[in-house]
Parts: sequence; C-alpha cells; structure tokens
Amino acid sequence: MLPYGKQSISDGDVEAVVEVLRGDWLTTGPAVERFETELARWTGGVPCLAVTSGTAALHVAYVAAGVGPGDEVVTSPLTFVATAATAALRGARVVFADVRPDTGTLCPDAASAAVSGRTRAVTAVDYAGHPADYDELREVCARAGALLIADAAHSIGATYKGLPVGRLADLTTFSFFPTKTVTTAEGGAVAVADPERFRRAARFRNHGLVRDPAGQRDPGHGGWHQEVHEFGLNYRLPDVLCALGASQLRRLGAFRARRAELVARYDALLAGVPGLTLPARRPYVEPSWHLYPIRVRDGRRREVYERMRAAGIGVQVNYIPAYWHPVFEDLGYRRGLCPQAEAYYAEQLSLPLFPDLSSAQQDRVVECLTAVLGS
Repeated sequence: MLPYGKQSISDGDVEAVVEVLRGDWLTTGPAVERFETELARWTGGVPCLAVTSGTAALHVAYVAAGVGPGDEVVTSPLTFVATAATAALRGARVVFADVRPDTGTLCPDAASAAVSGRTRAVTAVDYAGHPADYDELREVCARAGALLIADAAHSIGATYKGLPVGRLADLTTFSFFPTKTVTTAEGGAVAVADPERFRRAARFRNHGLVRDPAGQRDPGHGGWHQEVHEFGLNYRLPDVLCALGASQLRRLGAFRARRAELVARYDALLAGVPGLTLPARRPYVEPSWHLYPIRVRDGRRREVYERMRAAGIGVQVNYIPAYWHPVFEDLGYRRGLCPQAEAYYAEQLSLPLFPDLSSAQQDRVVECLTAVLGS
C-alpha cells in the first residue's frame, strides 16, 4: 500500500539517535536544548519547548494561555479532534467557527461572530500546511481581548507575508508525528514569546515543579528541594527523540522544497480534470505542504477513496468535523453548525505526499485517480 504520508529517515538521523543512546543522557539532557534551539531558528527566534506530542503541545499552550473553566475557545472544526479536545479538558467551552471554502482555514468573519466576553483564545489551524489569515484573526482577538493560538501541526517552515510560522500568534504548536514534514517519531513543541507564559508552559510540561529557590514558598531545605505550586504533567520529550528531531530540522528546507515540487507536479497533472477541485494558495503565503487535499465533487468521494485504496493507494480523509465525534455530540453539539467545513469534509481526499514519493509513484496515483473519475 502506497501511504498518504511517510517519514524520511537518513543515515544521519540514525547516527544522531545512536550517539545519544551511547551517551550519558537519554532524557532531560543536552539534546533537548539543542533541538529547541534549532527549532527556534524556524520560528524567527521565538523560544520553543519540546513536548511529547502535538496534542501535548496544544494542552500546554492552553495552560500557558490561562484557559480554564468558564472560558471559551473559538476554533475550526476542520482539524484533528485534539485541537478542541485539549481545550475541553481544561474545562473550557469550545465554540466552533466555520472555515474558508477554498483553503479550509478558519474564517475571520466566522471567528468574529463566534467570540464573546468569555473568549480566552482563538485557535487557528494551518490546514494542510497553508497558514491561516493571521492579520485578520489578530484583529478579531484584539477586539475580543483574547489570545491568538496557531495550531501549526501541518505548517512548520511556512511563512505568511514574509513572517515565519511561530511568530504569527501568541502561542504556536507543532507536531512531529511520522507523517509530518519533520518527525521525532512522537513529539511536539510550543513556541511562546511572552516570558511569563513560557515559564508557565515549562513548569506544566514538567509536573509543575519549581526548582529555583527564588520561586519557592519554603526554600532552604537543601539542593534536593522542589515544590509543586500548580499541577502539571510529564510532557518531556526525551533526548533520543530530540536528537532525531534536530537532525531532521537540518533537512527541513529540503523537505519543504521536495513537497512543493510534488504539489506543483500534482497541480500540473490534475489541471482541468473534471470533478476535481485542487488546493488553493494565497499569493502572500509560502505553505509548508503537509497534505495535498483535493476535493472530489458530485458525491463521488467515497467511491474514489474505496477504489483507490483497493488499488493499493492509501488516500486519506482529513478530517471528520470535530463536533461530529460522539464526545461532542454528547455535549450538545449538532451537525450543520459549520456548513462550509462540512461541505469541505464531504469532498476532501488527501493524495500521497511525502519527500521520498517518486515521480513514477506519483504518476501511478494520478493515473488511478483519473481512471476512477473517468469510469
């Protein structure tokens, strides 16, 4: 089965991991800081914290933003459920706002209509690797007195109006799952510019521990003394995985270039094919393509999905609208809430896209797709 996404592991990646395995630190060691420093080069210098997953990154971001019971978080339903679930786990009410019909990113007008006096944060999702409309969303947040969070699980390395993802929002989260542009196997990170929010995030990812005597309530007991002032969790990403991530980041430019080349080739090969809508791109955005999301019109998405899978091509659908999941249905959310997102989902299909995808494999995908649509 040709997968829709796949990691690209080099000998250098393997050597970086082996070096850590042969060293003194498997976790909480120097490879973590090296990875975070390397990642900050891609966020325009905004400090980063490595965590155990993209989901953990979202959870940490909501903690750093002060999201809690009684608050509201406005976000897109066209995303993996974790974007909303981690806000709900903080006790917040998730308010879903509709998406742009072409890019699938959060619509600023819909977000503006969804905010209220209780909105603590607006979380944009850089769907497929295309940055959301951050200038407009920043204005929405300013009027609402809310923080802007970027779920950049898809868009590491992308730019918006010349600025890198990581500098566009108050907090930015990344994912390093194997299908993403850069992988640490499992892993994520949070980029946080504000020092106090960074401190809060750093404590939360490490059980809430306070080790600096200057910040302790009852210091003076000895070098072993540590305190927990607010509950946290163990979201530390170990040195082994950070070593892999740092090695991968050194190839991020090449990964992005290859993905862009494959996207341009798909665009050319599929131009004018009846029954398809190809992905959109704003002229002021340089995406970091994680997905190649086509839309299959005329109610044929399921047929195309099943027939391509039967032919050994692992197309995928990204994503079920978050509030369609039973956990949100049980909270009172109903279908029809975001018509544009639901219409996008009804047609969306991700074609295989990863750096090691060959031209011959891509030709096979296109030939299968066009044959199914033409039959």
